Amino acid sequence: MKIHLSFVLWILMAVVVAGQAKPHRKTNNQPNAAIKSDCAGSHMTLTVDEVLAVGNQLEIEATNGSEHILLTPGLAAKCGYSMESDPWGNTRIYTSLMGCYVDNTDDTFFNIGLRLKMYSDGTSDVVTRDVTKTCSYSAWASQEIVCDRNYMEISKDLGQRDASPHTKGHAGNIKDDLTNNAMLNVNDTAYGIWKMTFYTPEPTVMMLDEVHEAGYGAMTSPNRLVVRSPYNTSQTYSEDVAGVPMEVVKVGTYFTTPQGLRIVDLIAACPTGGVTVNDGTISWNIPRYITPLLTGRVKILEMHMGINGKRLDKAQRASRGYTLSSTEYHLVIELPIGSPDGYFKSHAPDYQYHLSYTVEPMLELLWIAKDTQSETRYKVLFPITTPLMPWYPDIADETIPEEGVFKVKFGTLLHDVNLVNITFSTGVLSAAECNAKGFLQEQKYSNGSKVYLLQVPFSDDVVLKHNPEPLLTAYFLPLTYGFMVMPEETPFSYSLVVDASLNDVVLPSVFGTCDDATFFITVKYGSQGRNFETMLGTRMLTPELGRVYGQTENVTHLSLSLPYTSLDVAFELFDTSSVKARLDVLLWEPINNWSLSELSLACNFPLTTTKCYSNGTMTALSVKLESVPNLVPHQLTLRDKSCKPYFSDDRFAHFSFNVNACGTSRVFFGNYLLYENDISLDYSAKAYTSPVEPDFRHTVSCYYLVNDMATLEFDNKPLVNIPSAEIGTGQLMVEIRLALDESYELFYQAQDYPVQKYLRQPAYFEVALLHSANPQLELILDNCWATLQEERTSLPRWDIIVDGCENLEDRYITIFHPVVSDQRVVVPSLFKRFSVKVFSFVKDKEVLQDEIYAHCDAVICDLNAGNGVCSQCRGSTGVRQPVAAKGQRVQRSTTLHKWQISSGPVRINFLK
Repeated sequence: MKIHLSFVLWILMAVVVAGQAKPHRKTNNQPNAAIKSDCAGSHMTLTVDEVLAVGNQLEIEATNGSEHILLTPGLAAKCGYSMESDPWGNTRIYTSLMGCYVDNTDDTFFNIGLRLKMYSDGTSDVVTRDVTKTCSYSAWASQEIVCDRNYMEISKDLGQRDASPHTKGHAGNIKDDLTNNAMLNVNDTAYGIWKMTFYTPEPTVMMLDEVHEAGYGAMTSPNRLVVRSPYNTSQTYSEDVAGVPMEVVKVGTYFTTPQGLRIVDLIAACPTGGVTVNDGTISWNIPRYITPLLTGRVKILEMHMGINGKRLDKAQRASRGYTLSSTEYHLVIELPIGSPDGYFKSHAPDYQYHLSYTVEPMLELLWIAKDTQSETRYKVLFPITTPLMPWYPDIADETIPEEGVFKVKFGTLLHDVNLVNITFSTGVLSAAECNAKGFLQEQKYSNGSKVYLLQVPFSDDVVLKHNPEPLLTAYFLPLTYGFMVMPEETPFSYSLVVDASLNDVVLPSVFGTCDDATFFITVKYGSQGRNFETMLGTRMLTPELGRVYGQTENVTHLSLSLPYTSLDVAFELFDTSSVKARLDVLLWEPINNWSLSELSLACNFPLTTTKCYSNGTMTALSVKLESVPNLVPHQLTLRDKSCKPYFSDDRFAHFSFNVNACGTSRVFFGNYLLYENDISLDYSAKAYTSPVEPDFRHTVSCYYLVNDMATLEFDNKPLVNIPSAEIGTGQLMVEIRLALDESYELFYQAQDYPVQKYLRQPAYFEVALLHSANPQLELILDNCWATLQEERTSLPRWDIIVDGCENLEDRYITIFHPVVSDQRVVVPSLFKRFSVKVFSFVKDKEVLQDEIYAHCDAVICDLNAGNGVCSQCRGSTGVRQPVAAKGQRVQRSTTLHKWQISSGPVRINFLK
């Protein structure tokens, strides 16, 4: 326990100005509200408010008639003066009524005079305050012992009166007494202290002038003998009394009286420890019986507790939470840390913020010796400073994401702490610069403490941001507060990161129209500008391609014009007079591979594919359809394989032939003659070995009147079946996420794991197929289970979903939740949701581990397949129910792929 003895403050505060010109003095002898004096028993207390002392150096002089004697630390301890000052300049000066330079009238009335001199830093001006106070005190015990901050004082009643009723008790008179009594002579007419013997415990004899030179005080008042000793001198020693360390001074005083030589033994014992700090309470233990002071049995008559030298009654102690109690061996004073009579001070050892608390309790005892019936008053003024206590200011994140501003409250800090700067991701800003930007507000409370409110808009450059989801922006504000403890100018800092998420992203959108020959596409940018790439069909929109398609853009839009014959347009079907063409536009974010918006625009464009001429010539145009991806137009032929296109490119094949050639057939229908031929693939030109390769055939016809010619409509169809899309290859992604609640609106992010859950609290999972909006697909959960380890094949494991159904062996059956379309869910069949009540694995009634991991097998099912049904288990909420027994798995006809997924992992801690 660290005890601050206040005499060190004299070294800091009582400054002697030497070697300088005499300062200009401004004297004010009038009472000042910032200075207050009080009489408190055998002391006078002078209080100087920080209003006067702050920013000044303080000198104290004692008034001795017309003289003013500077009280240096050594003289203060010898003469009965002490001072206590907090870091903000609030100062208390204590003067013993038995002190030097006190005008003492019959040990009853005491006139004290002090001069306060306050020097402003860096100036030669000095402000002077003269203070006088008269105190009356007559309740002297036979023996009075005072333990002050910087000295021990013993005064003893001599049982006689001085010849003069009015004696000036100061050092000068003591010196005169020593001179007159340097050699003991019973015929001398002057009386006083002759010599003193200190016991440590070995005796050391000193004459009076040697006593004074050694820093001790010795004097007589009209009725009392007074001796003072500083702490830790060569003539004092330490002694353990009931476990409490005490400083002891023991002295025999020889002095002459008219009756002859007298020897008076004086002993003082003052505690220097005995303090413990536990659970926010200071406990001060003082020996109940201070054995160095006692020669026999005693009875305690009075026991008082006080603060700052003033007694407190029982009600005052109770209101502050103070207690004074006794045990067999100790008197115990308990004070709560933070009581209003003390003060906190900031510290920053190793750049970490700490607090100490200082309070000055007082103990006053009056006891009587049963053998001599003499009374002793024992008074201890005992400043206590706690060990340094780590202090962690509250950090309140008051951010409301919808307001778009970070609001962080940092505090509470003492008023001796100043915010110097804040380090952001972009650099360091001073507190003044933060104020200028409108970031910082300082809020002060009546007790001087403070908090700092930081407000930073999401849009400011110091804020970091990224998009964990297409519609979600995560904002991060890394901060390092730089503080300084005053007046020591000790630095320390605090670092933290505040974050917020907001669904504030407006995605780009794409829309379009058609005329007879062109697709017109318009892209509207979202809230993040042009942060996307544009796919036209299967090609990326490059600057070169943009120039081909007449790209124009501004800060909000992009526009394109694509002829329907462009390579990026797909042909779906055609007839004799038109072709149905489709343009697919995809806006995607390349970093995260997110699909932001898409458009599939299909239009019919006029196109004549067959013409019949009166000279018996037919022309035909065949188009490469999307459903026949391997079709190569120049490999098309008529029935006669030697009849090939006279012109072809990657999209079209043009034929021209006579109705009597190339294998053209003719059929009579009454007065009409029908000519018909087929355009098909020349399988001899390329090996079409794929089992799903469509058989392409395009039939063209012309009707002629027997005596006239007419153009007939035709119908093109594959030879065997209608062309359909081949099964292609690509990459699909399936993910599993844990939702905050059953609304499935918010999900836990990676930094939230492990997620805290109670036993049997529902955990809501969502499994989704990403980057697809195909309504002909359905996501099916095949099996889901939980394990203790992250490895999905580890044991033990517990089944949650078995063959697409709830685990009927589970006491708390898994619940499937319906999925409906909303802003996030475009195709509900690509999502599955279920909840399971949180559980733990046990063995022999012992919990094996307080974390679990969730895993699933998922399959993608083709809803177009005609020989089966795609569905989750019958009886599950919100999904289609195929015809099957309850709990029975329905066989799926066609699955495109199977995925094994885990919860990322989903870690669930069970709070006990």
